[in-house]
Amino acid sequence: MSLARTLLFAALVLAPNAVRAADPAVVVALGDSITRGERAGVKADETFAALLQSESKGRAKVLNAGVGGERTDGALARLDKAVLAHKPAVVLVMYGTNDSYVDVGKKEPRLTVEQYRDNLTKLVDAIRKGGAEPILMTVPRWAPDAKNGAGENPNVRLEKYMEACRAVAKDKKAKLVDHFDHWTKAEARGTKVRDWTTDGCHPNPRGHSELADLVRPVLYSALGADAPKP
Repeated sequence: MSLARTLLFAALVLAPNAVRAADPAVVVALGDSITRGERAGVKADETFAALLQSESKGRAKVLNAGVGGERTDGALARLDKAVLAHKPAVVLVMYGTNDSYVDVGKKEPRLTVEQYRDNLTKLVDAIRKGGAEPILMTVPRWAPDAKNGAGENPNVRLEKYMEACRAVAKDKKAKLVDHFDHWTKAEARGTKVRDWTTDGCHPNPRGHSELADLVRPVLYSALGADAPKP
């Protein structure tokens, strides 16, 4: 073995952490169809998770673990296999749209605010126990003309769930990305948030860009790195 090869071998054996330090940090985006993103009008590479991945320049590996229709109880049920098995450094958690929704023929939401809050708390604890940092995220606001199964605008109920999300973040000292607040303020300034969606609920490419812009600085703060410019 040449001297150069001998020195390289010794460096790899004696300083394995130096090699691992170059590996991208694993980030898992956990959520429902808003996180999954891909749908009519939205390509896979236009979702907020894909945007964060492409912008990371190899510093992060962003895995999309969104499942359409999922609630916080479903997230808890599959957390180990779908998320923690990847040994992530950070987990982005965004739920509330389905938890708070009232189906046709029903008078109450699918999960109560208390159940939602309890599930979020359990998710934060389980993610931390698994060695990752959770970042809680409120969901985007529905368009003002959207209706749930009871004929109501879903934002009326959803707002209480988003207050609960903020409360859990405060109580657990977890980082928070407040999409609901951002979309609410945009609407108050005259933006038609329906124009950020495909159907009044699910973000279109512009909506996913808004999500990524808000997540980026918080994510890189959690990773201990400067956020790349989009």
